[in-house]
Amino acid sequence: MDIVRFSERLMGMKDEVWLRHTNPWSVWTRVLTPLPLLALAIWSRAWIGGWAWVTVGVVLVWVWINPRAFSRPKTFESWSAQGVLGERVWLRHRDKVAAHHIRMAKALAYVSGLGLLPFAYGLWAYDLGFTFLGIVVISGGKMWFVDRMAWIWSDFLRDGGSLEDLAAGT
Repeated sequence: MDIVRFSERLMGMKDEVWLRHTNPWSVWTRVLTPLPLLALAIWSRAWIGGWAWVTVGVVLVWVWINPRAFSRPKTFESWSAQGVLGERVWLRHRDKVAAHHIRMAKALAYVSGLGLLPFAYGLWAYDLGFTFLGIVVISGGKMWFVDRMAWIWSDFLRDGGSLEDLAAGT
């Protein structure tokens, strides 16, 4: 199973949630807040011991709430909205995605995944440098992935696709 499809199911991403997630506030807060908050929550074990699990839980709740927390934007012209819509194309119509996009998207997913190594080490060792490096690599890979998804959305529209084609029933 594809990790992106798995996370879509895990997050309960229905059509309306996806449309709300196209709001630039949702995208940018989703990129900028979870990893630093998660790092702080995990590091809090040094100060509050086992209660750190509560702070980790709060961060995970934020990750789930985030795509639902903002209203659907008036237009889908922003880069971030196009990236989210491209991700929907990636999930719903992979057969319509050019091979060069597929290769690059997979490579970027691996880049982000590699960032987990310094991130995890930094969290374990309370090492700010490794933690920060992990956040930069994970987030940088994710942002480049979103950029690729925006390109996929552009190609999808050019080839006759539409927003209606992204509904779960299609």
